[in-house]
Amino acid sequence: MNLSTSKTANSNKLANWKIRDREFIWGDRTYLMGVLNLTPDSFSDGGQFNSRDAALEQVAQMLPYIDILDIGGESTRPNAQPVSADEECDRILPIIQAIRETYPNLPISVDTAKATVAKAAIAAGANMLNDVSAGRFDPEMLPLAGKLQVPIFLMHMQGEPRTMQENPHYRDVVQDVKKFLNDAILVAKACGIPKHLIAIDPGIGFGKTLDHNLKILKNLRSFKEISAPLLLGVSRKSFIGKICDRPDPRDRLYGTIAACSACIAGGADILRVHDPKEIFDACRISDAIYR
Repeated sequence: MNLSTSKTANSNKLANWKIRDREFIWGDRTYLMGVLNLTPDSFSDGGQFNSRDAALEQVAQMLPYIDILDIGGESTRPNAQPVSADEECDRILPIIQAIRETYPNLPISVDTAKATVAKAAIAAGANMLNDVSAGRFDPEMLPLAGKLQVPIFLMHMQGEPRTMQENPHYRDVVQDVKKFLNDAILVAKACGIPKHLIAIDPGIGFGKTLDHNLKILKNLRSFKEISAPLLLGVSRKSFIGKICDRPDPRDRLYGTIAACSACIAGGADILRVHDPKEIFDACRISDAIYR
């Protein structure tokens, strides 16, 4: 693991991350996290990249445009059924090893809520953790991140994937999500994770209605008060399909580009996307305008 942080202050006074040979200077530009789903049931690309050759080919296509590769072996779409840690490891570990051998300097995050999977993925070559439960689903996750001293993305989700869209409700979605993330950071710090290694994600589409998602996106600047790198995952999400009448997630590229540009205007530091080549130029234009 090659991770260091720079204390050099930048526009939002966050410590830089240096992972492998790449430096993340928060506030300087938008960074892209490319999605590699190794599941048969993901909402938009399930089963497409499950083999070693298909995964490596997809990474090769994304490589010129991404700063982080996010690998997941368990679907977190609405109504998704959980899988065992063994099954999740069987799906992701050979692919992580192959990607690390082929692309030794590519930062890799593992999208998992299980500590045993996270530990094995880091040992296989991953560099950071992306936990959609912010440590709620496995009490060993945050202590593990503290022990390993790796960056972790803490996401807000109301409920769990199987039930999260049944009846999401909030008193004030922006304030409720902010409180959740602030509390999650306190728990993470108590588990030994340095504050400068914690990033946050308000969890667009995870236990939220269309109106909830739009209110969060309209108030992204409020999340900058938390003083942590801000990750947004709007790519191909159902709120885009509802607004644009695009029931097929693969038909939501143009809506995704618009949503990503809005995220950048709101201060997003990282965008988690399925189509980095198409979104890359939109990010550069938005960065030139808004940063």
